[in-house]
Amino acid sequence: MKRLLTALASLVITLPAQAQDSIVHDAEYYILQAQHAEKWATEDESLNAALAEFREQNGGKPPNIFYILIDDIGFGDLGSETLNAIRGYRTPAINEIANQGMRLARMYTEPSCTPTRVAFMTGRQPHRNGMGNTQVELSGYGLADKEVTLAEVLSEAGYNTSHVGKWHMGDVQQSWPNFQGFDYAAFPIHQQGQLTIYHDDAADEEVSIGIGSNNYDDRFTLDTWFRTDASRLVTGVEGLRNEPVREVDMEPGERWTEAKYHEMNVRYQTQAMEQLRELAAADEPFFLQYWPLYPLTGPRTTTDTYTTPNGGHYVEKMKLVDSWIGELMAEMETLGVKDNTIVIVMGDNGHFTKYSSQSGYTPMIFRGGKGDTTEGGVRVDAFVRWPGVIEPSSVVGDMVHVSDLFTTLARLGGALDKVPTDRIIDGIDQTSLLLNGETFGRRDYVFLYNINKLEAVIKEQFKLSIPGGGIENAILADFYDLFRDPQERYPVSTEIGAWGSAKFVNMLQRHMMRKKKYPDEQPGFGMPYEGIENLRPETKAMVEEYLFMRQVPER
Repeated sequence: MKRLLTALASLVITLPAQAQDSIVHDAEYYILQAQHAEKWATEDESLNAALAEFREQNGGKPPNIFYILIDDIGFGDLGSETLNAIRGYRTPAINEIANQGMRLARMYTEPSCTPTRVAFMTGRQPHRNGMGNTQVELSGYGLADKEVTLAEVLSEAGYNTSHVGKWHMGDVQQSWPNFQGFDYAAFPIHQQGQLTIYHDDAADEEVSIGIGSNNYDDRFTLDTWFRTDASRLVTGVEGLRNEPVREVDMEPGERWTEAKYHEMNVRYQTQAMEQLRELAAADEPFFLQYWPLYPLTGPRTTTDTYTTPNGGHYVEKMKLVDSWIGELMAEMETLGVKDNTIVIVMGDNGHFTKYSSQSGYTPMIFRGGKGDTTEGGVRVDAFVRWPGVIEPSSVVGDMVHVSDLFTTLARLGGALDKVPTDRIIDGIDQTSLLLNGETFGRRDYVFLYNINKLEAVIKEQFKLSIPGGGIENAILADFYDLFRDPQERYPVSTEIGAWGSAKFVNMLQRHMMRKKKYPDEQPGFGMPYEGIENLRPETKAMVEEYLFMRQVPER
């Protein structure tokens, strides 16, 4: 692949001229635009009229936005009573949202937590800003402050903004939600690996091996800094926009446990409800973001009774999250904001197959899971409800990427002119798809990266697989027809490659030349935990150890 890409980089490709103030997209978008510009312009006129009519009926305000992102859920794990029956548990609240709105049958994300969340928040695939990896422990970097998030864009258009739950975009201050456009934020600095898999309860149950104080003989242990101790990490923090945050519910010397992880999840549900009420009471549109940590859970400690034929403890937590979402939806009706609020519920990537035996989950529709660029890693359930605007019980087969939500919601919020025009925005405006239904999408391609390696390219239903980002000749590559082979088990390389290999190479050429014009950038770097007012002594000691280890190579 390196030789192929080197050759591509030497080619000169000219794209159509753009207006100075227009959003900059990847090359493939302009191939579609050249063929459909007139049709799209006509659609946009009617879409603008429909959105104007909604605003007039809504007191001159754009819709509220309530975005719920669920962690590590495989395609088919929620939203369908039939698939619930196959799996052996029920998600009635999410099923109802799906029935009341639109099902996005081809929603693509990134392969893991951090990159998907970055793509949604910035409209940019994370290889562009150094955020393609999922970090654990201390890292000293995160989402750069120069990135422009959906919260910042909507804030400029008059929205109140709140974030509750998982964030996972860095341990440096500039990367935190309250420094990326949210007026209020309650979130853990790290992800569930640290919070539910690295503590003593997880060690005692052998969910994690090699940590803990009472489950191995440490006579041969020399490096006491080697093992992660979640109790020394910062857990959950809270703060207001552009102000320092404070760690909550963790005292100096206290041990982090699975029970405390459960309390954190309950607290975030409570805070999501509180924020919903506060935001609904104001006379401005709101953007509320709720990213639960559950259903990902490690030990069985907090599961007293198993209530499903499935018998998995992830499933028990999925049932709990479903009931919580149901409570939030009911409260929206009580508050009178259901009809003027867009609700989106979706997964962030495929489920954590390495824990499938404990969780009760397993790939059901697609092959693979979290960390893969197979369909099982990047195809997720996604449902959008907007009463009176989006057709209920509708299913669309048009391709959508999670970055598209950035641009689409910016338009629906009247903030498209706030989207930056000095960088590539991968997100395509899919307003026409939401309002007009199937076949009105504006994307038929997606580039699938794993961290910084391009591992697959999809065009229509055809997929070029580039395992590990390395291939010398696309004619010899594996092609799949995803309609005929959704599990990617039977390559049709001759049948597709005979005519399609050159077309895919051309796509790669355009994509790589676009990257040359708009080079990938670095994340934001800084001191871990700087900006947290009440660091515990054990946390300060851990930061000092981290800094020493970072300096050792230069000694």
